[in-house]
Amino acid sequence: MSGSSTTAAVERAAQKAEETLKQAAASAASSEPKKAFTGGEQGWLSLKLEDVELVNHNTKRLRLRLPEDDMVSGLHVASAVLTKYHPIGADKPVIRPYTPISDETEKGYIDLLVKKYPNGPMSTYLHDMVPGQRLDVKGPIPKYPWEPNKHKHIALVAGGTGITPMYQLCRAIFNNPDDQTKVTLVFGNISEEDILLKNELAKLENTYPRRFRAFYVLDNPPAHWTGGKGYITKELLKTVLPEPKEENIKVFVCGPPGMMELISGNKKSPKDQGELKGILKELGYSPEQVYKF
Repeated sequence: MSGSSTTAAVERAAQKAEETLKQAAASAASSEPKKAFTGGEQGWLSLKLEDVELVNHNTKRLRLRLPEDDMVSGLHVASAVLTKYHPIGADKPVIRPYTPISDETEKGYIDLLVKKYPNGPMSTYLHDMVPGQRLDVKGPIPKYPWEPNKHKHIALVAGGTGITPMYQLCRAIFNNPDDQTKVTLVFGNISEEDILLKNELAKLENTYPRRFRAFYVLDNPPAHWTGGKGYITKELLKTVLPEPKEENIKVFVCGPPGMMELISGNKKSPKDQGELKGILKELGYSPEQVYKF
């Protein structure tokens, strides 16, 4: 074979290899599921309520259909969605954030866990909805960007529905075999029936006993209760949380304003974490070691 024909053969082989790579890339791109929420200038999506499940005396799980059955939500960990409705006669719409409890890989729907609060306009509206009605939803609203093994040990201090972003983090960690992060959860509630996602959390404890530990605290515990009683205390957090001097730890806090003020201080705004105060400051944690959802 002459030099020119050898060169031509090499060029043809290179060209073929390049085409194969392009086809593989195109195939990979097309096999990536479509995302319902793309953020940016997308605006609000009108999602149909498909199903309602009563979870306890004041909490419902709402299943909202995505625009197409083969779509995933497009949410990443950790992120949330905004919900909106316009009360009759009101000047402005009511807008509230929720963190879905469905997995980010699920296709066709998202599940919201909604606790009804006295005089809570959005939670009351959502509890009054029936299947077939529609809700305006927007997202994703980015929170704390997670990646595998970002921290060696994380602590989750939650109250009430503040468990939902914590559960999103837990799913991301324990669904990924490459992520070996240790997780300690402290979860405060009023009564035993108020403990949301209890079965899902118990499953994590049973499956990953060395890496996931949960401590429950109740204001009104039943007679048989062996967990914590009253509020989440400084003594409990000092005992079960990773110490501030440990390397590469993070403490996440989410719950009602009163609990947030006691544990860490409240956020100033969605983009301003505000001053670190409360029990975590007293225990010696730095602002860099704490994130408020």
